[in-house]
Amino acid sequence: MYSRITRCIIALLVLASCKSEKKKEEEANTWRTKKAAIENAAHNQLLDVEKEQGWELLFDGKTMDGWHLYNDPNATSVWEVVDGELHSNTNDESLTAGDLVTDQPYDDYELVLEWKVAGNGNSGIFINVQEMPDVPTAWQSGPEYQMLGADHMDYDVPEKRPGCLYVFQPQQNKVEVKQGEWNKTRIKQVDGKVTFYLNGVLTAEEDFSTPEWKEKIARTHFSKYPEFGQTTEGKIALQYWYFETWFRNIKIREL
Repeated sequence: MYSRITRCIIALLVLASCKSEKKKEEEANTWRTKKAAIENAAHNQLLDVEKEQGWELLFDGKTMDGWHLYNDPNATSVWEVVDGELHSNTNDESLTAGDLVTDQPYDDYELVLEWKVAGNGNSGIFINVQEMPDVPTAWQSGPEYQMLGADHMDYDVPEKRPGCLYVFQPQQNKVEVKQGEWNKTRIKQVDGKVTFYLNGVLTAEEDFSTPEWKEKIARTHFSKYPEFGQTTEGKIALQYWYFETWFRNIKIREL
């Protein structure tokens, strides 16, 4: 009888030990999953291979160095850095509202970044922006990569969906925004030829150097703004539009 009880206790201990080892093995395997790698990724940093490829950080996760409020560089603006993210503060009306623009202009380049927006939020990325006192807003010169929350009233308007070249064409390939999660944008411009990507999917192509582009402008309300879409070089701007937006991992490489 005693021997049988002893054997049972030993068997239970062995079983518990096996379960413990299995759990440790599962945890070790889980750590190596893509999900865990993403959750533990270091943001706003460059990998050695990215440095070799010529990438530079446009946002260091700590300051807004390299950026300023469009046409108002000394303003205390709605833009702030919170927990390593570039955030538009929509709650403090004492702050100066406006788009955030790079200090430097760019012509041939590849830009990547991650973003989130409130469910009914509206934002965008303007490229080839001409910052001039007589051009009051970034969108009056810079074509826009559209960003929308999934609950925004324009979300299903073909020429205004996320990743579009705003107003000019619908998504080239259909893709949805990941509401409440980080979305990935890539913009590439070479000799005026521009491609937009959202979450790895090609959403727009356009050549800003052609007469056809000028004709397209003439058929839209942008025809009222003489600086709009006229160049293939300029600053990059992040749009402020009344709802919260977050950005991180903003990187650029000149081509």
